[in-house]
Amino acid sequence: MMRKLLLFLVFLLIWYSAPPLSSANEADDKLQMAENTKSAILIEKDTGAVLFEKNSHKPLPPASMTKIMTMLLIMEAIEDKKISWEDQVRTSELAASMGGSQIFLEPGEEMTVKEMLQAIAIGSANDASVAMAERIGGSEEMFVKMMNKKAKELDLKQTQFKNATGLPEKGHYSSAYDMAIMAKALLNHKQITKFTGTYEAYLRDGTDKKFWLVNTNRLLKFYPGVDGLKTGFTNEAKYCLTTTAQKGKMRLVAVVFGAPTPKERNVQITKMMDYGFDQYSLTPLYEKGREITSLKVVKGHKNKVPLETGENVSVIAHKGDKQVELKQQLHLKKNMEAPIKKGAKLGELRIKREGKVISKTPLIAKEDIHQASWWQFYKKVFHYFTKTTDS
Repeated sequence: MMRKLLLFLVFLLIWYSAPPLSSANEADDKLQMAENTKSAILIEKDTGAVLFEKNSHKPLPPASMTKIMTMLLIMEAIEDKKISWEDQVRTSELAASMGGSQIFLEPGEEMTVKEMLQAIAIGSANDASVAMAERIGGSEEMFVKMMNKKAKELDLKQTQFKNATGLPEKGHYSSAYDMAIMAKALLNHKQITKFTGTYEAYLRDGTDKKFWLVNTNRLLKFYPGVDGLKTGFTNEAKYCLTTTAQKGKMRLVAVVFGAPTPKERNVQITKMMDYGFDQYSLTPLYEKGREITSLKVVKGHKNKVPLETGENVSVIAHKGDKQVELKQQLHLKKNMEAPIKKGAKLGELRIKREGKVISKTPLIAKEDIHQASWWQFYKKVFHYFTKTTDS
């Protein structure tokens, strides 16, 4: 497996290192991007490569872009089977009292997880966000702790949450870079764009309280390939937007904080997207879930655990640059003991260009490895003893 991987990388992988053919035009494009915004960033989703940034690590109020983390925890809860799409979620007095964007849930009203997620992703509903936070965390306060814990897991340095909605609160902040990384994590859940990419839908259909949802991200209508993610606005934050679009094999994520108007916000996002798609190309290597290698395990019901890619593995290149060989490195944990849970991060696949790491992909356990029973352990020891004696 390792030999095949190495040969594949040596003969098929390419990286581009020459200066861009249109460097003057590119510089002009960059100077015109993110004007009249407090901060901005453009990244490629698979690699996380930063293609453009302006004050991208500056902590700022994210407004309803906060709901990217809320939706990420919802998707994880569904994936972990803690909740299901058809579970009924009951609205508390607190959830029903939320102001701002809402679907006017009443205390005691129930909707499915799917309907609540529609309300959050399409309509930016604060009441649905709090209802889901309470369903998953037990209370909004406990859910916020989960949000901040996840932020640490994603190594977000300029993010702290105080609520699940993004409504103004002291000490609630994030940055363009951190928001892009959150979006990258959310997009690993492929079903999410079915919600964030929907322009309009109806809730309570067939009743006298039928509610029309219209997506607050107007770029869904006007920019080809856009299928998410989340807008934001408060008087303090001004107009914010985290957007993703896919053309061909490449998916970009663009973030803007603090634009003065929704029109200006959309203009700057469009400039960044145009720049990324015009200047760069992507070479996919492996899809998420590709088995790469295995790792020895002590005291497990199996001696090895197979490792697979936790995300898509790709390399991004500036169009028109010359070819340069890439190399790969596996960085694996040592002395692993059972039990090991499926999905646990046990290493990284790193792609290097001229000695510099350009891509890091988590390698995760493909299956559960249970602790060996007494009888399994006895058989392993007996087999080892017999083999040693025979030799």
